[in-house]
Amino acid sequence: MASRALLVGCGALGTVMADSLVRAGIGFLRLCDRDYIERDNLQRQVLFDEDDLASGLPKAEAAARKLRRINPDVEVEPHIVDVHPGNIECLAEGADVLLDGTDNFETRFLINDLAVKTGRPWVYAAVIGASGLVMPVLPGETPCLRCVFESAPPPEMNPTCDTAGVLGPAVKVVAALATMEAMKLLSGLKDEVTRGLMTVDVWSGRVTTMNASGAMQQGECPCCKGREFEYLGGKLASTHVTLCGRDAVQIQPPQGTRVDFAALAEKIERASGRPARRSAFMLQAEVDGLTLTVFGDGRAILKGTKDAPRAKSIYAKYIGN
Repeated sequence: MASRALLVGCGALGTVMADSLVRAGIGFLRLCDRDYIERDNLQRQVLFDEDDLASGLPKAEAAARKLRRINPDVEVEPHIVDVHPGNIECLAEGADVLLDGTDNFETRFLINDLAVKTGRPWVYAAVIGASGLVMPVLPGETPCLRCVFESAPPPEMNPTCDTAGVLGPAVKVVAALATMEAMKLLSGLKDEVTRGLMTVDVWSGRVTTMNASGAMQQGECPCCKGREFEYLGGKLASTHVTLCGRDAVQIQPPQGTRVDFAALAEKIERASGRPARRSAFMLQAEVDGLTLTVFGDGRAILKGTKDAPRAKSIYAKYIGN
């Protein structure tokens, strides 16, 4: 009950990990997610149902409400944000362990930078199709993520939700392994943590643990050996990202941006002739053949395209440059 964790991403892996940790009795869980619920999420994102879909809540808020009903003794703190170099240190404040529920290498490398810089453990997890990976990172003791993956794989070698799909049972197996490692760390049992990269294929039934220590001992990792925190410093940060499995692009405005939903709704309705739906958390409208979702920090998701220049153009048209 004294343990605290930051979970970045509240989708497939994130909802299973959050559910397991709250039922186990973690003291404090901070949830960070940038997205809202869609119907095809229900196949694998276990904290959500049709009622959450109808409510129009962002994932972090919907998950937090469900988790508080599961165990009211746990403090659950949701943040509807895209985790980036400008806010991750604040979001991670007080966390004993950092947990990966994300779907992209840029955010994982950002978490890795912070973990190595501050000497805090984190658990990497990824799933695609019927297979997945889990690797606990103990800075100074085990390889960090950039020891194993110096950079993100090229697009043609990196399957996505669009091209490979995600099977629900694979999510639960990978998330269970990641949560187990987190529980060891949060219980103060660091010596029990698995030292290696676990690979899982639920279709064939194979589970293996690879010894990755050589990547740390023999490599020249720019992060844990060079102490170059390129992602945390913002050097490799992007202003937009194509969302996995979503046919959507996210636009990230400058840090400190705030949005008046009432004024923005009036502006969009006047320009597009279409009504805008808004709540305390976000605004949605149909514009130029796309679904535009805007959050309080000015961040927007444009669904219906993977064309980043088009998405940025529509963002500028209705919200501003």
